[in-house]
Amino acid sequence: MIVLHASFPIDPEHREEALVEESNEEPGTVEYRAAVDVDDETVLRFFERYEDEPAFEAHAGSAHFQEFEARLPEILAGEPTVTQFEVSDATELDL
Repeated sequence: MIVLHASFPIDPEHREEALVEESNEEPGTVEYRAAVDVDDETVLRFFERYEDEPAFEAHAGSAHFQEFEARLPEILAGEPTVTQFEVSDATELDL
């Protein structure tokens, strides 16, 4: 499983443009979520899980992602950070 955590400082006027609903419908996408950072409302945090590397590559090559990526210079309000994890095992915890 491929897991990504990304932080994108987004100009608040463009926040809705950064939310890519189509990503949740892609084959191989387990979960794709975006949330506003609780400490900084200009930062969107993305949490993404893909079944495998080909599913992530398909997402990165999708038309809607390419469109989003092309618009980044217009909507970013700082430098984004992205961390990718390759996960071999995950366990859901009871709280």
